[in-house]
Amino acid sequence: MLRLLERSDVLTENFRPGALDKLGFGYRKLKERSPRLIYCSLKGFLTGPYEHRAALDEVTQMMGGLAYMTGLPDRPLRAGSSVIDILGGTFAALGIVAALRERDQTGRGKRITSSLFETTALLVAQHMAQYELTGEAPPPMSVKRPAWGVYDIFQTKDGQLFVGVVTDTQWEIFCREFGEPQLATDARLKTNGMRVKERTWLIPRLGELMRRYTKAQLAQKLEAIGLPFAPIAKPWDLLDDPHLNAGGGLIPTTVRGKTIHVPALPLEFDGARLPKRADPPEVGEHGADLLTELGCSSADIQRLREQRIVALPGT
Repeated sequence: MLRLLERSDVLTENFRPGALDKLGFGYRKLKERSPRLIYCSLKGFLTGPYEHRAALDEVTQMMGGLAYMTGLPDRPLRAGSSVIDILGGTFAALGIVAALRERDQTGRGKRITSSLFETTALLVAQHMAQYELTGEAPPPMSVKRPAWGVYDIFQTKDGQLFVGVVTDTQWEIFCREFGEPQLATDARLKTNGMRVKERTWLIPRLGELMRRYTKAQLAQKLEAIGLPFAPIAKPWDLLDDPHLNAGGGLIPTTVRGKTIHVPALPLEFDGARLPKRADPPEVGEHGADLLTELGCSSADIQRLREQRIVALPGT
């Protein structure tokens, strides 16, 4: 561990609070040894009354209000992805990059802590702000009145399509291109706010219109006139998505001997996606190589394996 630290810029850890201090690798001790080290802790909570609690993604979704806003009234439901784990790690990475840039100026490292609970609070900040500004508690998104007059899933001849008409200009385009001049001139529908109030009859009326088309026909028409739409996809449908499959959006990756496809990072640098650096290693796969780089002899490595400090591949 100490040899690794001598050549490292960043240490990340997600042990329970205080665990690394007991092992002799707490921030204060390592800072004395390596003042340029960036020490990043990923925890359940930042400093405060909860900081020593154990936490999981779903735990903080429940206590942070996200599960309430996702589910039905009186039936909270976690989001359909480990969004807090993912975003908590993303904020950790942002903090590390910022600390590295600061170190370029000061020469000193820094301790960073990213947490699940505070990440959840950030995700529901819009609802917190709405409550304080209006004095009204927003209902779960599953039953909440949309902020736009047309923002719905519609049935077509052969399936469903989500369609959004979110501005007054888009409403004019929609009515013109779909041959509905009477809707365009209806005084009750002049603005988005007015259309929201008329959704009870407007959405069924538009539903009749959408059922004249197949999914493909409707999608083609909406794309041509620049209006938002989306097919209703399952995660595994994305494996065949033509957009993701173009330009390196899905990366072949070998896991336990099987090749799967995972999304690339959602970034482009000078118009190019980032390539895969390596497949996920098996436990212990690169341990011997790394220890050799650190100056350990074959006998040292064998001793570490016998003491079960270093794993063998496949164990």
